Amino acid sequence: MKNLKNWDNKTWLSSKSYISKFNKFLKKKINFNKNSKILDIGCGRANIISALQKKYKFRNKPIGIDIVANKDVKKNIIFKRVDALKYLDKQKKYDLILIKQTIHFFSKSNLNRLINLAQKSLNNKGKILIFSLKTNDNKIPCFKKMRKNLEKSLKRDEVLFKIIKKNLKEISYTNFNFKVNISKQKYIRMIRERYISCLLNMSNKEINLGISEIKLKYKNQIKFTDTLKCISYRK
Repeated sequence: MKNLKNWDNKTWLSSKSYISKFNKFLKKKINFNKNSKILDIGCGRANIISALQKKYKFRNKPIGIDIVANKDVKKNIIFKRVDALKYLDKQKKYDLILIKQTIHFFSKSNLNRLINLAQKSLNNKGKILIFSLKTNDNKIPCFKKMRKNLEKSLKRDEVLFKIIKKNLKEISYTNFNFKVNISKQKYIRMIRERYISCLLNMSNKEINLGISEIKLKYKNQIKFTDTLKCISYRK
């Protein structure tokens, strides 16, 4: 699969309102202080941990890792272009390991390894927080082919959730909800830029046909709730 480069590039996921609400959600899960050590696996441009660093001014800058090195990664964090499995082998310890909308890029066996290594890389009372798209009645605006691909991906996510539960055992579930209000024009641009993984392997012809469908299907302003399932584990 091609690399996903635009999921947090000028989308609602990179907006100040989204980041602020998401970090307030994190604050309910984690008691941040200046000594908190954070690792963000699949950080993209590191918008989330950058905002946390601005607010809490951690003594140890949050570390973001990704296999894609975007030129506009935030500068107030430590970014490493590296595979998560190789990085976690170094056995550094963290108070929060954040895995946001990333698990679907791992095979079953590699997800097993990732979870086991992440668990070993936690400080006492540290937390792993895993976020993934809600799999039931997902509201992401789609054209027909996009919906088919998304549903296939979400079914696979359900299998991955079982692997996580088997490995971590004592976990809790909550949902993070964000109300999106986006212009149809901007959403079409996001589709062209393949902002979500279910678009990555589509041909230009399929994308263009899908955009035509979106133009007919939705009003000028597209409103929906973006819901992430949050799996929490505490050591």
